[in-house]
Amino acid sequence: MSDRGSVKGPVARPGMDIPLRGGAIGTLIVVGIIALIALVALFNSYTIVEAGSRAVVKTFGEVTDVFDEGLHFRTPFITSVTIVDVKTQRLASTSSAASRDLQFVTTQVVLNYSPDPAQVGTLVREIGTDYEQKIIDPAIQESVKAATAQFTAEQLITQRPLVSSSIRDVLVERLGSRGIRVEEVSITDFNFSDEFSRAIEAKQVAEQDALRAERELERARIEAQQQVARADAEAQARLRVAEAEAEALRLQREVISPALLQLRFIEKWNGVLPRFTTGEGGIMPLINIPAEDFQEAPVSVAPAPQPAPVPDQPEVDSTP
Repeated sequence: MSDRGSVKGPVARPGMDIPLRGGAIGTLIVVGIIALIALVALFNSYTIVEAGSRAVVKTFGEVTDVFDEGLHFRTPFITSVTIVDVKTQRLASTSSAASRDLQFVTTQVVLNYSPDPAQVGTLVREIGTDYEQKIIDPAIQESVKAATAQFTAEQLITQRPLVSSSIRDVLVERLGSRGIRVEEVSITDFNFSDEFSRAIEAKQVAEQDALRAERELERARIEAQQQVARADAEAQARLRVAEAEAEALRLQREVISPALLQLRFIEKWNGVLPRFTTGEGGIMPLINIPAEDFQEAPVSVAPAPQPAPVPDQPEVDSTP
């Protein structure tokens, strides 16, 4: 008898292990989802705030806290963080307005500002993160127009620090209450109409010409004064020379006498008489007689005649 039809023990059929494999995969998927959720929750449970920044924490869209710099933990999934840069920032703006004398002026302004760390929550709640476009640039436009209207076109150029201070005062008043700190306002350029620019250039040229003419006139005046001073000095020098010469002549006249002249002549005479002399008869020769001839033949001098005695005359009686 054949035992083909007899079955001993349980017989394994194909497909009987599918439930076991399907359960394991499902378990793995669930575990993976849970791990992913846990990982996402872990990464969303802390926030790192960089230096010079603040983190505005929102819970279901409502601002509930502000984190300072450093590491902070928060509730995941129900909170979000908005980072606000509180360092000094730069904003350049161009504004066009009319001056007090109705000249059209285009002004380029650079504003250095920073959000107030103590008011970043209010700033994000009331304005948002695009506060530059919403409040800062419009405030610059208004402050420039208000300041430009107070000055003439010429004063805008010559009194630029005062114009910058006026713009800054308006910005501080408008932005300070909104949580924006105004640090510095700089006017980088003024652009005027072509007609006004040509008028300014012509005025500057005229002023330079006038200044050049004034300098030439001053130089001519100084040169004339120098010439007068030189002439006075020369005249004084000639006068002093003349006075000195006159004084010398006076002293010579006081000192020189005929005896002195004869003495000077004798001191300089070499003992030789001149051979000729001049007179009314013309040039006449002189005869040099040696001195020894005068010593050998002395000339006797006759006595002078005595006057004859006068005879005595009788006295005459002059009485009547």
